[in-house]
Amino acid sequence: MIQPTTHRPPSCPRRGCRLGLLLLCAAVLTGCVSAESWEAARLLADIDAGAVPSALKETTPEPRRRSLAYNVEGRPGRADLYAPRQPVGGALVLVPGFTELGRNDPRVVDLARSLARARFLVLVPEIPGSRQLRVRLEDKRDIADAVIHLRRDQPEAVRQGLGVVAISYAVGLAILAASPAEPEAVPDFLVGLGGYFDTTAVVTFATTGHYRLPGASRWRRGEPLPAAKWIFLSGTAAVLEDPSDRRQLEALSERCLRGCDLPAEGSDLMKDLGPEGRSLLALIVNEDPDSVPRLLAALPAAVTARLAALSPGRLDLAHLAGRLILIHGRLDPLIPYSESLALARAVPDSEVFLIDGFSHITPRGVDWAGQLQLIDAIQAVLRRRAPQ
Repeated sequence: MIQPTTHRPPSCPRRGCRLGLLLLCAAVLTGCVSAESWEAARLLADIDAGAVPSALKETTPEPRRRSLAYNVEGRPGRADLYAPRQPVGGALVLVPGFTELGRNDPRVVDLARSLARARFLVLVPEIPGSRQLRVRLEDKRDIADAVIHLRRDQPEAVRQGLGVVAISYAVGLAILAASPAEPEAVPDFLVGLGGYFDTTAVVTFATTGHYRLPGASRWRRGEPLPAAKWIFLSGTAAVLEDPSDRRQLEALSERCLRGCDLPAEGSDLMKDLGPEGRSLLALIVNEDPDSVPRLLAALPAAVTARLAALSPGRLDLAHLAGRLILIHGRLDPLIPYSESLALARAVPDSEVFLIDGFSHITPRGVDWAGQLQLIDAIQAVLRRRAPQ
């Protein structure tokens, strides 16, 4: 649920081109060659290349980026719009995960440009929680407004197909934003990369490292990124009513993001906290997955209500049938791939792509099998465009 904010390491200028050739050779060897797979491989290579040259960059015009302000029913919004400068095949709202640079993060900019090179008109809205590294329920309103604005402002592009591409924690918010009570906010399709279904499952994984496959009773052990626990603590502490507890736990979170040891059950910090803070810290230091529901129930009502409201798993998602394209790495250290499986189980006719060797949000380092799986996933997205 966090995206590191450091820039990409230096890359060979031709690496994106070489990766594209390798992927296409792999497609030839496996008999998977088609016009669609060639295009998907080139798009994947361009995404992996970032800002450096690639075959797709050499054969398509540079998308045009402009910033804009808009208003939906009196609610202001800001965004960047990427126009493909070629026949438009559809429209996308791209919702980034956690990054302090927000829509200006170079990785977000590069991804938006790559999608625009694939003939999508791409809108990247400003989402406050993204910059604050916090999951804010209010942000679902910003996502819905971005979809509504694009639908009203770019009707010709939207007629070709309107999608949302959401990354990490933003997947859950994007699903919540696509409410059947507000038809204008429901996209034709929604692409979730490393998303979640149930907040209890996400908290269990972040705090104990355990997850379960849908319908299974046996716990599995993963390797969660420690930062996820402290991001969760910081965002949840902000909801506490006791200002002293808020300050102490937010300070602990900030300190532990740089590296620290867990406070012991009888530590001075535990003694200094009030009942609210102690209940939250007890959840953070717990290592037993079976204890998580009990510890969650012991949290202040405002916290439990917030967690429940953030969980798509509590809703009937039948209106999204046939609209979900879910991509998840089997090695995801932030949100286990079981969450995308749970989403697919709840939404009929979802397309799910579990990527071998894939971590959270970047294709870098994925082996040949994983790259071919990513090509399949990208083809599923490209099939949602109107033909050229």
